[in-house]
Amino acid sequence: MPDQTKPSPQPDVRLDNQLCFALHAASHTVEQHYQALLKTQGLTYSQYLALMALAEEDRISISTLASRLQVSKATMTPMLRRLEEKGLLMREVQEGNERQKIVSLTEAGRSIWSKSCGVSSEVFSRIGLSQADADEIIRICTRIARGPAPG
Repeated sequence: MPDQTKPSPQPDVRLDNQLCFALHAASHTVEQHYQALLKTQGLTYSQYLALMALAEEDRISISTLASRLQVSKATMTPMLRRLEEKGLLMREVQEGNERQKIVSLTEAGRSIWSKSCGVSSEVFSRIGLSQADADEIIRICTRIARGPAPG
């Protein structure tokens, strides 16, 4: 005898009502705009983020930079090598610790960073975000990334 029970109603789970997909799609779109604008500078999006982090705090360890960018140290090494080949940064052994390398911007790195500073505003404009909109999205994303407050 076949089962006569009715299936339980399915929750309304669709791509267009999922936070994870909305964040993924938005991130992908924003990154594509950055990539298009940064191409003229000869930079990738990841390289741009590394230069930005170094412009904020120069002469830091590769481990610190990787942590700041939320990537593995292994991910950093090839990107830093390419930036060094372009003459945009230097990697040098930390004094007193042969295993630790310090990363710093060169003058060329500072120059290209300065030329790239308007990219974020241009991206906001291209996707129709005001600075206030962007600030609110950044605030919410930062809250998500940090997780719930203890207590």
